[in-house]
Amino acid sequence: MQTETPIKDIILEIKEYGGDPVKYCFQCGKCDSVCPWNRVRNFSMRKLIRQATFGLTEIENEEIWRCTTCGRCQEVCPREVKQIQDMMAVRRMATGYGVFPEHIKPVRAVTAGLGAEGNPFGEPRANRADWAKGLNVKTFEEGMEALYFPGCYLCYDPRLKKVAAATAKVLNAAGVDYGILGEEENCCGESIRKTGNEEMFKELAKANIKSWIEHGVKKIVVSSPHCYHTFKNEYPEFNVNFEIVHISEFICQLIKEGRLQINKEYAKKIIYHDPCYLGRHNHIYDEPRDVLKNIPGLELVEFEENRVNSLCCGMGGGRIWVDTLMADRFVNLRLEQAVALGAQELVTTCPYCVTNFEDARVNMNFDNAIEIKDLTEVLAEVI
Repeated sequence: MQTETPIKDIILEIKEYGGDPVKYCFQCGKCDSVCPWNRVRNFSMRKLIRQATFGLTEIENEEIWRCTTCGRCQEVCPREVKQIQDMMAVRRMATGYGVFPEHIKPVRAVTAGLGAEGNPFGEPRANRADWAKGLNVKTFEEGMEALYFPGCYLCYDPRLKKVAAATAKVLNAAGVDYGILGEEENCCGESIRKTGNEEMFKELAKANIKSWIEHGVKKIVVSSPHCYHTFKNEYPEFNVNFEIVHISEFICQLIKEGRLQINKEYAKKIIYHDPCYLGRHNHIYDEPRDVLKNIPGLELVEFEENRVNSLCCGMGGGRIWVDTLMADRFVNLRLEQAVALGAQELVTTCPYCVTNFEDARVNMNFDNAIEIKDLTEVLAEVI
C-alpha cells in the first residue's frame, strides 16, 4: 500500500522549509538532463517535484532519498525551483513519521550516535582528538589565529585521520598559531539536516556555536566542504557570524604570503576533482588548483566535466551513510575517466569524496592504477 501525504501537509511543509518555489516548475526537464543519477539508472527529479506540487509524495518511496544535493539541477533550472530544499522538506516529513526505506535505515543509527556522542559513528567523544597525538597540535585558546575544525571523518575514520595529520603538518610548517577543541566539537550537522532531521541539526549547531563563543573563536579553518558550507551559509541562521575558511583557501593564502615554503618536486600526473560543496555550492575552484600549480614537477590534468560541471561522487545529501548498490555508483564513472586520462593520482579536498573514491578504487581493482589523495597529503610530501 502506498503512503501518500495529504496535500495540505506536504505543500505547507515545503513552503515552511523554503521550498515554496516548487510551484514555479513548468516541467521543462532540465533537472533530469543533468542529474548524475541518470548516468546509472532512470531517475526523475521532475516527477518528484510534480508529485510534491500536488501533495502526492510517496514518503515510503526510496526515490525521495536519492538526491545527493549536488546542485547540478539548481544550476540549470530556469525558474529557480530549489529542488534541494524541496527534497529536504519531504524527507523531513518522512523522518517525522519514522518512515525509512530499507536502504535508508542506517540513518537511524547515525542519529543515535550524533545524539549520544556528537558524531555519526557513535564513537566516544573523548577520543575525538586522538588523531592529533604526537603532532604538536595545541588546544585552542582565545587569541590564536584560527580554530582548526577537522570534522567527524578526519577525527574517527582510519583513512581520513591521515588527512588530519597531513593538515597539522602543513599548518605547523607555516607557523600558524592554531588549536583544536577536541571533545568539545560536535558534528556540523549538515548531512543529518539533509536527511530531514531538523531538530538534531539545531542541537548540534547550537552546541558548536556555544563552544566557539565561550572559547573566543573568531576564525575557523575547516577540512570538509560540508562543514564549510554549513558554518558559512547555515549557522548565520542562529544570528552568529564567524570567519570560515576552507583549508584549500588557507593554504593558497599561506603560499602567497610566503609563510609556507614548497621545497621538493612532485613528478606525478595529477587530476583534480571538484567536490560539489566546495565548487558548485561555494564557487571555490581556483585556490586548490593554484596550490597544485605551485608544486614543481607536478602535471595537472582536468576532467572534461570540471568546475561547475563536475560530476558528483554520490555521497552528499546524507548518502554517505547509505549503502548504494555497486551498479548505482556514479563515482565509478568518475574514476574510470581519471584512469583513462592517465592520472597517477586523483586529488580532491573533501573527506566524503576521498572515502568514496577509495572504496571505488578497491571494488574496481584499480589499486595499482591510481591513488586517491587529499590536497593536504600532497602538500605534506613537498614541504
